[in-house]
Amino acid sequence: MLNNQTQHRVYIETTIPSFYYTLRTDIESLAKQSWTRKWWKEYADQFTLLSSTAVIDELRRGTSEKTQARIDLIKDIEMLPAPSKINQIAQTYIDKSIMPQDLFGDAHHLALASFYNADVLLTWNCKHLANLNKIYLIRQINQELGLPTPELATPLNYLGADD
Repeated sequence: MLNNQTQHRVYIETTIPSFYYTLRTDIESLAKQSWTRKWWKEYADQFTLLSSTAVIDELRRGTSEKTQARIDLIKDIEMLPAPSKINQIAQTYIDKSIMPQDLFGDAHHLALASFYNADVLLTWNCKHLANLNKIYLIRQINQELGLPTPELATPLNYLGADD
């Protein structure tokens, strides 16, 4: 993937703090929690971390006792502003049917990461974001919009096979 250098900018999407503090007890969720915590411990300080108030807003909608801990995990990283251009980009993703109909959900995160030229969008959302079936269309649309496309990755992409 990417070399571990501080200049790389990683956009932290909502599922990362959510799984860091998940209360789910199924095997898959516990594995994602473990990998997220391992990524955070071993890699987070090697990158410039970015996020957005949209992530904070999504986290605030949670009713878990871990809601504040999730927000606190990302409170000190750079929060990207969302000019009106972000909504236009997000709407394009929605109009082209590559993202769900929520202007402030997955499409918004992809728009922010692309607009601000993040190297990576880190997520556990493998249905709409870190999905190889969608990457070609995302790249094509971003190229038409004159935007770069970040790597769409999960914490597991950084960890070795033994993790």
